[in-house]
Amino acid sequence: MDTAEKLPTVLSLCTGYGGIERGLDLAGVEHRVIAHVEIEAFAIANLVAKMEASELDAAPVWSNLKTLPVESFRDRVDILTGGYPCQPFSAAGKRLGEEDPRHLWPYIKEIIRAVRPVRCFFENVEGHISLGLREVISDLESLGYTTAWGIFSAREVGAPHQRKRVYIMADSSELAGGRREVHRELGNKGGETSATGREGLRSENNEAYTNHTEQSGEDVADTREFSNTRNNGVSIRHPESSKQSQQRQTSDAYASCPTLSNAFGQRLEGQPRNGKDCDQSGWIGEKTKRSTGKSSVRNREPHQWPSEPKLGRVVDGCANRVDRIRLLGNGVVPQTAAKAWMVLSEELLES
Repeated sequence: MDTAEKLPTVLSLCTGYGGIERGLDLAGVEHRVIAHVEIEAFAIANLVAKMEASELDAAPVWSNLKTLPVESFRDRVDILTGGYPCQPFSAAGKRLGEEDPRHLWPYIKEIIRAVRPVRCFFENVEGHISLGLREVISDLESLGYTTAWGIFSAREVGAPHQRKRVYIMADSSELAGGRREVHRELGNKGGETSATGREGLRSENNEAYTNHTEQSGEDVADTREFSNTRNNGVSIRHPESSKQSQQRQTSDAYASCPTLSNAFGQRLEGQPRNGKDCDQSGWIGEKTKRSTGKSSVRNREPHQWPSEPKLGRVVDGCANRVDRIRLLGNGVVPQTAAKAWMVLSEELLES
């Protein structure tokens, strides 16, 4: 690991697969992660595997945010990132807020108080706006930070899905000595040099958008057709496609794929819906009685499904599939994080 160059240091809380840190790379912010905090075993294994493959800089991984030795990081962290648990605020859950045992913000607040990073950058679900965000902003401002936040989606950076997320940025100007230089550098990364980062991000997203459209032949949301307005640091997005249009596209995709299950065809247990019978090999025809009294099938026709069908909608042979889905579901889209960093940095510079 090359330590000759002095790079802004990052303390990553609730790292996941490192989506926020990858977003900083896409935004043109050079940095070095000095520690990860992650409790999920599969996510930790993923981070370690990337370190061993030299895809991530080697850094310790702490498994419990509540017991992090924060005194070791005081005045040594320039950027503190985190996608803290969304379950207390998500509309998909009970929305218990502070009463949820997975509510980690009070612990993160104390880490910020002890570590005093130059800048904080957090991600959470859209439901955080109506539950908990007010307290987070109030706590950050009470610690001397200037804040900006906004809603950003994966669709506006070229992805075929919506995935709206709230991003929060907090910046402190009350810094001592040489750390002011780092503060000024981070500000420039979001402001003066953000055009370069934005152009590279736009080029990468347009290429991904073009490739996806050419391969699938489906309409995908184009960021250039979005109407963006900003109000007190909030980015508001208006997607052009309606829910009915999305449902229609989904139905068309299912209808065009011959390997997907057919509700009007062969049943899973081998009994067809058209009155004919099916043997164990997946052939259908009319049953006849031989002299032995056993059933046989004549006028055989090949059927789409055998007795144990290989469904097109099920991943076959994917190791750790459930863990992978869980990791992706809780992860951060790097392109979205990159855009959020650049937009919110500009908001802070203008304030």
